[in-house]
Amino acid sequence: MPHLPDHLLTGYRNFMSGRYLAESGRYRSLAREGQSPETMIVACCDSRAAPEAIFDAGPGELFVLRNVGNLVPPYAPDDQFHSTSAALEFAVQSLKVKNIVVMGHGRCGGIRAALDPTAAPLSPGDFIGKWMSLIAPAAETVSSSTFMTATERQTALERISIRYSIANLRTFPCVSILEGKGRLSLHGAWFDISTGELWVMNKDTGDFERPEMT
Repeated sequence: MPHLPDHLLTGYRNFMSGRYLAESGRYRSLAREGQSPETMIVACCDSRAAPEAIFDAGPGELFVLRNVGNLVPPYAPDDQFHSTSAALEFAVQSLKVKNIVVMGHGRCGGIRAALDPTAAPLSPGDFIGKWMSLIAPAAETVSSSTFMTATERQTALERISIRYSIANLRTFPCVSILEGKGRLSLHGAWFDISTGELWVMNKDTGDFERPEMT
């Protein structure tokens, strides 16, 4: 049995002879000097919506946090394990990022689970169900709407959840203080896997709009 799947080893060989060879100087510089990305992306684990690919980012350009449903929990300084909060703390306090982007996407499985309260847990721990309960109030409101189709409800909650996460970001003192001083900006975005369209949240209205592409 190989220690890694063959397709991963093939991809690594291609990386070494392609991108790494072309950017070896940058990789060595990053190893020597450390990372200093200006932007943190909070994205979903979904394999179809990789921020580095969508934004054509090179090594060291983005600090990426991925979890189910691209959610940010509210600030909770207790003795529990907080992976998302730990990554946020490091990005803001140590790396001193200037931007945080919460990026959702179409056809999100986590959002679909949140809209289906009758779905059976995938395991006795029901980790996904508990995690997605962060947006339970919005999910209940959206799922009760009879004026929208199932697809419309899914898209609506995908975008509403982004606004939820941005609101939760502001419960972290390190975020709210720096945003108030103009040293940190919060953004929302939504990516359509099928068409490749990127929609950006209007900070004033909360609406999602297509950015002008010149």
